[in-house]
Amino acid sequence: MDCSRDIVIIGGGITGLSAAFYAWKQAQENGLSINITVVEKAPKLGGKIETMYRDGCVIEKGPDSFLARKLPMIELARDVGLESELVATNPNAKKTYILKRGKLHRMPPGLVLGIPTEMGPFAKTGLISIFGKLRALTDLIRKPRMSNEDESLGGFLDRRLGKEVTEYVAEPLLAGIYAGDMRKLSLQATFPQFGEVERKHGSIIRGMIASRTAGQSVPGLPDVAKKTTFLTFRRGLGSLVERMEQVLRDNVQFKTGVEALRIAKCDDGQRYEVQLSDGAVLQASRIIVTTPSNFAAPLLRDHIDVSALEAIEHVSVANVITAFKRSDIKAKLDGTGFVISRREGRAITACTWTSIKWLHTCPEDTLVIRCYIGRAGDEERVEWPDEALKRTVIKELKELMDIDAEPKFMEITRLRQSMPQYPVGHVQEITRLREALKRDLPGVFVAGQPYEGVGMPDCIRGGRAAGEAAAAL
Repeated sequence: MDCSRDIVIIGGGITGLSAAFYAWKQAQENGLSINITVVEKAPKLGGKIETMYRDGCVIEKGPDSFLARKLPMIELARDVGLESELVATNPNAKKTYILKRGKLHRMPPGLVLGIPTEMGPFAKTGLISIFGKLRALTDLIRKPRMSNEDESLGGFLDRRLGKEVTEYVAEPLLAGIYAGDMRKLSLQATFPQFGEVERKHGSIIRGMIASRTAGQSVPGLPDVAKKTTFLTFRRGLGSLVERMEQVLRDNVQFKTGVEALRIAKCDDGQRYEVQLSDGAVLQASRIIVTTPSNFAAPLLRDHIDVSALEAIEHVSVANVITAFKRSDIKAKLDGTGFVISRREGRAITACTWTSIKWLHTCPEDTLVIRCYIGRAGDEERVEWPDEALKRTVIKELKELMDIDAEPKFMEITRLRQSMPQYPVGHVQEITRLREALKRDLPGVFVAGQPYEGVGMPDCIRGGRAAGEAAAAL
């Protein structure tokens, strides 16, 4: 068998599927014949993406949306014929709340990634003391740090805005994306734009104001994406996985429920063997590894230094979906939900009012609330028995939202070791790892969360780049 154009993709999540799709697409455009095999340990494709349909509701068990201004997801939707299925958030639900000392405070208008860009609303918020507000405003006169050296996200925000803004505003908003500890997460791997605007504008506040003004228009965005922060699909994110599987079914071999155990070089020095848990051995000259770092490291360890992957820790989280009769809820829900600082000591770290945020997801008589459990240093509850976790969520919803009603149903999803924690220096270490791959494992590519970031558009971008590179060689 001629394996010169055979590609093996390890991992069948959104990164691996994107790599397969764009490798196949590029081969078609160039008139090449390639064989693509996707190996996925789980019994089905999609990774963390999983959409459930119950009682007329569209419910996400994993991620629930993506940033509307990140084009890779938009482009993929166009390429597979799903652009017309894109749905924006409820335009009348613009408020988000932050819990402080048991009270929900509206997030000040003009807050961008936790950074104030409108001084009037920031001055009036009850989230921050007068001293904390004055400390934050010293950012406008503080000398900028011009070094490109990495630092922690929390350290950066402490330095520019002060600890009070970091702990009560930025931490629940930004650390919640990674379920992480801000004082351990790499600035360059999470929000590199913060350092860039500090160096350019001398102030994170001035820089974010300028970026907000300059970033009003992104070329290539469809109309549905122009006035919203987040997008999803009408039938859920799972519909994207289904469509990609349909498109690729006749052109890609999928091996699910099978784990890749080892990558070995063939004797000719030009091809590789991938040993699988079912005893099969796949040969190819191109391999794309899209698994999380704790699975990628063992595959690459025999060939290159994988310390960059081994340094990435993973946090386990859980989602608890609770559905109520809307008529049973007394609270006025006029936003998308709320986030909670770790200083509050709550089990719930964030709460999305799903059927308010996404009008298409539920019948009018149903209110669906999605609560998030678990973060770095506080993962114990993720493994609590279902009933204990449900009781805890119901108790806290009563305390925080005055909900005293019997749920129609509850669903728990545990996402174990799902949130990568990028340490300071991560970007530089990953650069060195990629250089080692080019030198010692030519034709082997890596893509996905350990390298591009946790967002789906980032994973798609990385998968596409790897797929096109593998098909072009």
